[in-house]
Amino acid sequence: MRSAAVATSAAERQRPALPGKRASSRLPRLLDEAARAFAQRGFAAASVREIVEPVGMLPGSLYCHFATKEALLAAVYKEGVERIGAAVDAAIAPLDDPWQRLEAACVAHLVSLLDQTDYSQVVIRVRPSDAPAAAAELIALRDSYEKRFARLVAALPLARPTDRTMLRLMLVGALNWSQTWYRAGRGATPEKIARRFVGVLKASGAA
Repeated sequence: MRSAAVATSAAERQRPALPGKRASSRLPRLLDEAARAFAQRGFAAASVREIVEPVGMLPGSLYCHFATKEALLAAVYKEGVERIGAAVDAAIAPLDDPWQRLEAACVAHLVSLLDQTDYSQVVIRVRPSDAPAAAAELIALRDSYEKRFARLVAALPLARPTDRTMLRLMLVGALNWSQTWYRAGRGATPEKIARRFVGVLKASGAA
């Protein structure tokens, strides 16, 4: 899928660089293994040992790259958010119509969340309250991403009394909640679900 490829490429370019060829080459895999562990076991249950051993590192070596396990989580979460954000940005870039832009953003958002990659699962499943030391950073990453939807909703031709903040929260919340009931291969595709959500809003008389 083109948007996913663009998202992955953009995210890889934005990964933090570390000094030294060996350190730099290990960082992407370290992030990948951390994403896998956090997605499968949750932040608290995932051990540093299971993250670093596949990379050929000792547990203590993690702290040459990240000061804490929470800092590693924040880096993984940032990577996941940036991948989804890049997919949304690529999807809306060629469009001008406000409703089409919102629909494209919702499709890219939902497809990214439901793609079952480790990074998307970390963004979905790990909550700021799971890692209090990193909570402020995780919330800031989430809020920065959701500003895209605030701008998209702000551009819609809605009736004057419409509460755009509540509309955005309702829409993004519905998209995010779908991961609890969506089953691949059963019923509508993620693309159709996202388009139907936006269609309901457009047909509701808000425009």
